[in-house]
Amino acid sequence: MKHTCTTDVAITRQSHLTRILVQIGLVLALFGCQSATDRSTDDSTPHTRELVDVRSRILAYTAGLEPDAAYTPPDDTQRERVAESVGHLLDGDTAPAERLLAPLGLKLTRLTDTQSGRRYDEIAAARPGRAAHWGRLYLTADSDVRWNAQVPHPVSDQDTERLGVRLLEDNPGGSLVLAGAHREAGRDGAADVAHREDSLFHTIVVELQKRDVPGVQLHGFAKDSDRPYEAVLSTGAARSTLTEAAALADGMQADGLRVCRAWSARCPLEGTTNVQGKAAERHHARFLHVELSPKARGDGNDADAAARALSGLVTTWNSARR
Repeated sequence: MKHTCTTDVAITRQSHLTRILVQIGLVLALFGCQSATDRSTDDSTPHTRELVDVRSRILAYTAGLEPDAAYTPPDDTQRERVAESVGHLLDGDTAPAERLLAPLGLKLTRLTDTQSGRRYDEIAAARPGRAAHWGRLYLTADSDVRWNAQVPHPVSDQDTERLGVRLLEDNPGGSLVLAGAHREAGRDGAADVAHREDSLFHTIVVELQKRDVPGVQLHGFAKDSDRPYEAVLSTGAARSTLTEAAALADGMQADGLRVCRAWSARCPLEGTTNVQGKAAERHHARFLHVELSPKARGDGNDADAAARALSGLVTTWNSARR
């Protein structure tokens, strides 16, 4: 929207000093008008913008998650408002998204990563408090959102948050859905968002599923005698992602990782009770449940191999939606 300013100045029978002062006022008025024009934004750009190291920003947030922290999930109305705001954001309409988020203590920020120059729209708490434990969303702002990585148990499933950030950084077209509390926070499993439908995490994932955005959910397991694998792959309750799951397993095995394929073998940790997987089945959405050993997340050769295979997966999704 263009703005116009008209300033009429009448100067009669004034001293030389008065004329100078009026001219200065005219210049300042025009400058103020121009500044107002420059600050105006369209509906596709959030009002708040920051230049940041996105990796450091996310990992600083997850570093503060503690198992004994308080956690109260958002209520039905709050979740509905967030779902609506995410829908607006996916449509490129940031202004209504911001209006919906503000009363919840959440804000929308356009981030530009100092390392890659890529831009992301972040939904996060505006200040410390209850909403800070609900989690965060990072959506690419450089293209349509074509895939998402989900981290339901940051810190608890050690280094899954690092792997999620790595996928977001290394591959265009993506988004990251991040839980905001340790799995053991709160009472009676309230913060175990992979098995609860009353979380912001679940709300956001379902909104992405409704838009046919495929997702991969990242988990970690402790290596044990009954788990002689680096990865356990499944589609959870969903059955619409078997082709991608098989290709991911092939890629991991080609890089030397031992993989249990839950669709063709009996595996531990198949994710069949995962509520995001159940929602994916209802919405006919593509969903992959990925369990990784300690060596296959974080640092090291196995972690690099897992990240390469997962990057191949999201690259396929990214290309398919262009």
